[in-house]
Order: sequence, then structure tokens, then C-alpha cells
Amino acid sequence: MSVDLLTVDDVMARLQIGRHTVYHLIRTRRLHSVRIGRCRRIPATAFTAYLDTLTKEAGDGR
Repeated sequence: MSVDLLTVDDVMARLQIGRHTVYHLIRTRRLHSVRIGRCRRIPATAFTAYLDTLTKEAGDGR
């Protein structure tokens, strides 16, 4: 089984947001992540789920 993992920098680039915002999303558990040693990685499936949540929220008019 292969799991694609994104770095914080990858997420920053894809969402065009800052490092602080990515870590805030992780801290508030809106974006799931894992720790590997001292590194923080975001599973691609978690990133996709977060985007789906944003799309649903936008569709609800929130």
C-alpha cells in the first residue's frame, strides 16, 4: 500500500496560503497530519477531504 504524503510547503503552494495558516489548520484538526520523526506530513487523502469540506461549506453559503 502506498500513501502519498505532502509536506507543509506542498500544501502552502497548492492552497497559496502561509505556513502559519497550514499549521493552524493542523492544530485545529481541520487538516489531518502525521509526524514522522521531526517532520510533519499531510496524507493526500486528508488534503482532498479538506478541499471537499471547503467546497461543501461554500455551497452551503457559509
